Amino acid sequence: PKDPSGSPSAASIKIKKEVANAFVKRQKRSNLYFEYYKSPMEQMHERCENYPPCDYLSDQIGFSMAYNRFFG
Repeated sequence: PKDPSGSPSAASIKIKKEVANAFVKRQKRSNLYFEYYKSPMEQMHERCENYPPCDYLSDQIGFSMAYNRFFG
């Protein structure tokens, strides 16, 4: 099937999986360290979120002031 412009439609183009894999490569991660690493700020946010008084106060006065009040 061809569209009005004369080129085949996307549905009619078929490529074998092996041929497609020859020129379409997935990017592989070279180091899984970054996948599990959390920044110090993210660790602080999680610590505050897991402690209900800190989590509540951070909504009222802001994260940094609440964190310093309970853990600083």
